Amino acid sequence: MKTMTVRLPEALVAEIEAESRERRRSKSEVVRERLSAGRRMPPRGALPDIIADVVGAVDGLPADMSERVKAYLKIKGYGRKRPR
Repeated sequence: MKTMTVRLPEALVAEIEAESRERRRSKSEVVRERLSAGRRMPPRGALPDIIADVVGAVDGLPADMSERVKAYLKIKGYGRKRPR
């Protein structure tokens, strides 16, 4: 295994140390477990299920927004250079 040095906020270090004592594991093991758990991505097919509750959550948008995104952004002034 390779060694890596990182700087962490004191609160996070205290949390890791407490978990390490409770579980009687080394701090390195706790950090490795947390890093491994953090990089797990949902299966490709599951992503639509995850975001399904927010789709259509914004009221008042035009019905054809998905077809005319550039036109609506232009109307609102997005992408235009702002005066200084």
